[in-house]
Amino acid sequence: MSQTTPLSTSPPPGTPSRTDAPATKSRTTRAVWAARLLGVASVLAGIGLWQLIAAFGTENIPGPGPVAARGTELLADGTLLADASASVRRVLTGFALGTAAAIPVGALMGWYPVARALLEPWVQFFRVIPPLAIIPLAIVLLGIDEAPKITVIFLAAFLSTVISVFQGVIAVERTLIDAARVLGAGDPTIFVRVVVPATTPFLFAGARVGLGASWSTLVAAELIAAQKGLGYRMQQAQLYYDLETIFVGIVSIGLLGLLMDRLLMAAERRATAWQERRAV
Repeated sequence: MSQTTPLSTSPPPGTPSRTDAPATKSRTTRAVWAARLLGVASVLAGIGLWQLIAAFGTENIPGPGPVAARGTELLADGTLLADASASVRRVLTGFALGTAAAIPVGALMGWYPVARALLEPWVQFFRVIPPLAIIPLAIVLLGIDEAPKITVIFLAAFLSTVISVFQGVIAVERTLIDAARVLGAGDPTIFVRVVVPATTPFLFAGARVGLGASWSTLVAAELIAAQKGLGYRMQQAQLYYDLETIFVGIVSIGLLGLLMDRLLMAAERRATAWQERRAV
């Protein structure tokens, strides 16, 4: 009787073994912590450079200590919290409305050639006009309440996001669309199941740019008869040469914008978990 040779259960050459998974996870964890430590070191280096410039560069620039003390005062009496709340409310409202409007407009431009021919010239026309140039017109048409402030921020967010959505739609691979048609899918199904997932990374990239544009427009928007807000507080401090308060406003806007950007990045990672990413 011939002897039967047992089948080999070893994985094919080049297949990662199970023992590699913990090592890969460990390397990824170390890389994440290394990136975080580098970020902290970068922040500390920036603060140290700021202190050196304030100490040896020019006496007109306050150092981190006086700015932190002034920020603590404004926070203690409620001024900083009230200003930050007013500014965040304006930015979030204008940004949300601008992004919500940019999604259908950009999708129509990318999906339908007729809509592109009708809408793209107007989008490109208004893109070269700074949103700040709309302020006089907004005041005349909408008055001096919250409407003109939010309108200016809305335009900044909309014009920054709509092009990204448009580019995302036209960048969808034609083979994916053709394959869906062969399988019997109609335009609505193709758009929802193919175009929307492929466009999502472009949408978030545009939204991040739009968020930055919204914060960049905030200070000028709060020129319109505002009674509170970080931009308003900085403009009032300018009249009295209060540099510490101006720096508090700058740092507050930067920190709030950074926090909102990180929240957008977290939402993007969750919405595009299916996407292949470069290994850390």
